[in-house]
Amino acid sequence: MSGVVKQSDSRLIELIAAQIGEGAQQMACKQGPDFLRQRSIAQELTHAGQRAFWGAAVESDAQLLAQGQLAVVEEYVPRLAQAVLDAVMKKHFPVVLGGDHSCAIATWSAIAKAYQAQGELGLIWIDAHLDSHSPDTSHSGAPHGMPLAVLLGHGPSALTDLYHWRGKFKPENVVVVGVRSYEPAEAELLKKLGVEIVSIEQVQKRSFASCLQEIISKVSRHTIGYGITFDLDALDPKDAPGVGSPVSNGMRLADTLEGLSLAAQDPHLVGFELVEYNPLLDDAAFTTAATCEALLKAVLHSR
Repeated sequence: MSGVVKQSDSRLIELIAAQIGEGAQQMACKQGPDFLRQRSIAQELTHAGQRAFWGAAVESDAQLLAQGQLAVVEEYVPRLAQAVLDAVMKKHFPVVLGGDHSCAIATWSAIAKAYQAQGELGLIWIDAHLDSHSPDTSHSGAPHGMPLAVLLGHGPSALTDLYHWRGKFKPENVVVVGVRSYEPAEAELLKKLGVEIVSIEQVQKRSFASCLQEIISKVSRHTIGYGITFDLDALDPKDAPGVGSPVSNGMRLADTLEGLSLAAQDPHLVGFELVEYNPLLDDAAFTTAATCEALLKAVLHSR
């Protein structure tokens, strides 16, 4: 990296609640951030040595659902983006807790905007899915299957052109990892753009930590820093049953926590996002909520 942004370990961690579920088929993930707040996640992080607090809680307008899922997302994204941008400009470390993965459009557009004058950012997209549909290619029409394509500059102009700037991330600075469920149109787009995809088979063969070390190196090569967005369905349902789009044979939690410690020690990490927790689909022991807490502690323990 040249001209890199190095984050101070003393920065406050600002937890931002992305309360949106209308972008998904299972909309109760909208309740995920509030459920984690009730479990005192900020206090848990503070007790573990991080300086964390809850910042903005940005809620989608459910009344717009009568106009379609995309209408909800298009109205929501600028509001969440402003909250994230405000956190970065205050020199806080932003941690966005969703909500469905359409919130990533706001999160990473805002963070890219905050660092635009300094240089480009990389993005690590941890997910069972490619999230690279457009309204024309999506069978479900659910916007939570579109955010990566939008950030790469493909999709509805109301989303791609936020801040009057299309293509917030260059394809060569993005890596998708944990993938095992996708449609041909998504794969075709990412192949055409040259986005690297690390399959679940590669993760299981080599370990997540080994893969992530190489991925961090790649997304850091021509950038000043990088972010991580983590969809809980990347994990095996044994470790995260409370998600709306579970896919079997996923990443295991222990391996994932070991890998995330690499990012926790990296001063070039500029933000983290954890999405798609659906408390109504969690088991009686709230296994997924505990998984969320473990993931946050792993990636934030050196902040």
